[in-house]
Formats: sequence, structure tokens, C-alpha cells
Amino acid sequence: MLTDVGGSLAVPVLSTLSMIGVMERNAARLAQAQLADGRATVGFEICVRHVASALEGAACTVSASLREVIDGRKLRFEVAVREGERTIGFGTHERRVVDADRHSERGTGAR
Repeated sequence: MLTDVGGSLAVPVLSTLSMIGVMERNAARLAQAQLADGRATVGFEICVRHVASALEGAACTVSASLREVIDGRKLRFEVAVREGERTIGFGTHERRVVDADRHSERGTGAR
């Protein structure tokens, strides 16, 4: 989850890609807990700012809050990563509810 940006930093820090990954995972888990069997969500859009560094060993918390549901299938979340009172990153993330079985069939090439 760390990067030294190709050796340009003296110490490794939480990478933006990893920060986005934990934000998305948190929102997906929150959504999944409320979905009917056979339904899942897929990430559609993420717009975040990575505003501070987190060093190796930092105890960070990730939050996702569902802010809007559109047409029963579009989920908009506010997401954030914090280390104590410091904000490391924040923004929005959008997910779509899909039929999990149908989505799985598409991934395997089955019709």
C-alpha cells in the first residue's frame, strides 16, 4: 500500500492508488450489506483528493457514507481516509447495483 514515488521520497507513504482502493472497498461492503441476494455493486466513478501523507505504520480509518440513491440502483457515497484528526483523502464515489449472476456470466464469456 506504500510508495516512494520511484525513489523520489525519503520514506514511503500511502499511495493514492491504495487510498482509492480502501475507499472503494469500504463503500462496496457498506452497500453489499443492504442488497438482496443475487445483487452486487460495481464501481462507476471516483473523485477524490489525496491531501496529506500517511507514513508506514500509520493507523488510518476509512469511512463511506451513502448520500444518495437514484433510481434504486445508483449509489453515491462520500468517502474519506483519516489518521486521527488529520484528513489524508476525501471525495465521492459512485457505484451501480447489478445482477451478480448476469455480471459473472459476462465476465466468463458465457451468454
